[in-house]
Amino acid sequence: MSNKLSSSVPTDREVVLGILNNSEEALNKLYTGYFPMILQFILNNNGNEDDAKDVYQEGIIVLYNKIKGGNFELSSKLKTYIYSVCRRIWLKKLSQQSRKSNDLSDFEDVIAVETDVEQHEEKDQQFEKMQSALLHLGEPCKTIIQDFYINNLSMQEICEKFGYTNTDNAKTQKYKCLQRLKKLFFQS
Repeated sequence: MSNKLSSSVPTDREVVLGILNNSEEALNKLYTGYFPMILQFILNNNGNEDDAKDVYQEGIIVLYNKIKGGNFELSSKLKTYIYSVCRRIWLKKLSQQSRKSNDLSDFEDVIAVETDVEQHEEKDQQFEKMQSALLHLGEPCKTIIQDFYINNLSMQEICEKFGYTNTDNAKTQKYKCLQRLKKLFFQS
């Protein structure tokens, strides 16, 4: 169990508490957890791996100081927060570079990424809404939806598991469940 934890991305709360408690492990997880996302962003926007490391380091310092300052409120996912901080740092560096070289075309490419964070946050919210809709769905619908879409069970397997007379009945039930899920999702 502890092995699995050390390789996975820690929960947002674990990271914040870890930093408050001067946990080296929390910082290490933070360094490895979200770097690939920032690396990808920098590589896609006129930077290299060294730039990404510098920007990520600065982003982590911003987060660290915020948490240590005691005025840190996490209004979005930690991942989204780190992404937006690093994005701002990189955009600032790029704009400084473009002022020096008077070449604004590089910078214009990056502006297109402005909407990324909003989309990240929207996806997070939608995911949470879906989780909550699933919770309220009740049985057997919740399990049927999870078995089919998350556990990739076939209609035949679902049919056998729930004791439906044939796969058509199971499909009808899944369809009804989806309709209910849709209704719950748009209500929440």
